[in-house]
Amino acid sequence: MTTEVNLCAESEDRGASTFDAMSDPLPPLAMTLVVITRDAGASLAACLNSARFASQTIVVDSGSGDDTAQIAKSCGALVIEQAWLGFGPQKNFAVAQAANDWVLCLDADECVSPELAGAIRSALQHAQFNAYEMPRRNRFLGKWLGHGEGYPDWSLRLFDRRHARWSDDVVHEHVLADGRVGRLSGDLMHTSGESLEAYLAKQNRYTTLQAEGLFARGERFSAARLIASPIARFIRSYVLRGGFLDGIAGLVHISIGCFNSFSKYAKLRALDQAERSRPS
Repeated sequence: MTTEVNLCAESEDRGASTFDAMSDPLPPLAMTLVVITRDAGASLAACLNSARFASQTIVVDSGSGDDTAQIAKSCGALVIEQAWLGFGPQKNFAVAQAANDWVLCLDADECVSPELAGAIRSALQHAQFNAYEMPRRNRFLGKWLGHGEGYPDWSLRLFDRRHARWSDDVVHEHVLADGRVGRLSGDLMHTSGESLEAYLAKQNRYTTLQAEGLFARGERFSAARLIASPIARFIRSYVLRGGFLDGIAGLVHISIGCFNSFSKYAKLRALDQAERSRPS
């Protein structure tokens, strides 16, 4: 038992930031923390420890090769192995395993700030909505972004599963909720420590999945969208929402985002061309 506790604490020490709710003297909430993982050992302990106010923690892992499962167990989580289904389906599977109807869904590189923890506790004492979204603050190139697409990146993560569920999108999934959605104060801290190279590689995979999703739904290439989408995104986020105030980190962040918009439609065009070139 001592070894497991140390593993949880030591793995959290590897992270850059700690948002620890273990000292919360109040009783746990009738809520399940749900996290899907793969090779998330570097950040998982900080994530789980930031939401100790949940009465249950479930980690659904899809074949990690590192110590993700061991860390999760040492932090008190129920670990379930499930082959990868795609982001939306994987999260719906994880939510279905919860003992409570109220669930808080986090990514392994996200942490609940103390202010957000208090807001969640207050909201669930007398819930007025079936779902709640929270401002997510993103760390990029070593800087906490405060404007543009980086903040407030409103994210719906707390919901009653009887009235809400994840969409079935394989990437950029979102929660579909019945009725109005409440808003919480306090930040959800996205503390990703991945390198710029890894971030770019991930964006490349995501835009491929997005293009394939558009194609599967019957959408076809439009030159107007290829050109207009990245331009509109830059104006909206960098100019109107003040992304320029985040300096070089903000400029790089939105530049990658705009290129993602361009890449998505360029890849959709490639799929269109491949379909037209097939023999009838």
